[in-house]
Amino acid sequence: MKEYKTTDRLRDVVADNALLLPVMSRFGIPLGFGDSTVGQVCSTHAVDAPTFLAVANFISKKPFVPEAVNASSLVRYLKNAHSYFLDYRLPWVRARLIEAISTVSDHDFALLTIRFFDSYVEEVRRHMEFENSCVFDYVEALIAGNERPGYRIARFKDTHAPIAEKLREIKDILICHYTSEERNADLMNSLLFDLVICERDLNTHCAVEDHIFVPAVERLESHVTTTRPATVAESDNNSLDANGDIELTPRERDIISAIARGKSNKEIADELCLSVHTVATHRRNVCAKLDIHSAAGITIYAILHGIVRIEDIRRI
Repeated sequence: MKEYKTTDRLRDVVADNALLLPVMSRFGIPLGFGDSTVGQVCSTHAVDAPTFLAVANFISKKPFVPEAVNASSLVRYLKNAHSYFLDYRLPWVRARLIEAISTVSDHDFALLTIRFFDSYVEEVRRHMEFENSCVFDYVEALIAGNERPGYRIARFKDTHAPIAEKLREIKDILICHYTSEERNADLMNSLLFDLVICERDLNTHCAVEDHIFVPAVERLESHVTTTRPATVAESDNNSLDANGDIELTPRERDIISAIARGKSNKEIADELCLSVHTVATHRRNVCAKLDIHSAAGITIYAILHGIVRIEDIRRI
């Protein structure tokens, strides 16, 4: 098929590229669409058809129209993708990994492999939770017409990196260095196939962010204007303590400490008896106040300002 269009039957689009099935799910399109066209299905489920087509065509290496992308629809798609990876796909792969190496006689190898995978999943979780709580909130503010001084999507663009590298390493280690018994060969090969699909899906996800999401936000930034220009005092109104450092509330210091110790938003919420939404708000405010927008940067800040000790930081 040439590039997908609203007049194409969705069943033909999926038949052309079955890897678009998770894309449909992330847009909120259920199965059972019969012979309906892309445009009809998107209309039925309140999905922005140009955005769906842009993602579907991009993933299928077909021409797409980036200018037609709706930023709000794309943010929802990316958030759903994060939930898919963190709540379903990566836990599924972990279960298959444990099953495949459970009969290995070298228990140290099995334990190290699982630890390596778990450390990787934690990195992915931090990566995606930062995007959820900081980057996407920034974009949603832009969509609402509220510009946030001190942050631009260019910062995300400059620091955004693929997150499937360690998954590829695990796959290569198993392929090149693990000798499976004949009775477990099919199980191991099935696991490796899952790793290949997951790696490809993660790489595609990051590519959508780089080549569709970032340009869409850049266009949004160029159209959003503040109601009045901010003065120096207005754009830098954080209070300073006696040492000339930005003054933090006790709760903000708690949040910084938890971030530095590798806690997820849910773990912080449980630890501080807050809602996840409240934690995300505090986290966003801390990032804006300090003008530091990565967990690694927050960690360095926390160490330098005595909020945590190096030995307190979770070691993976």
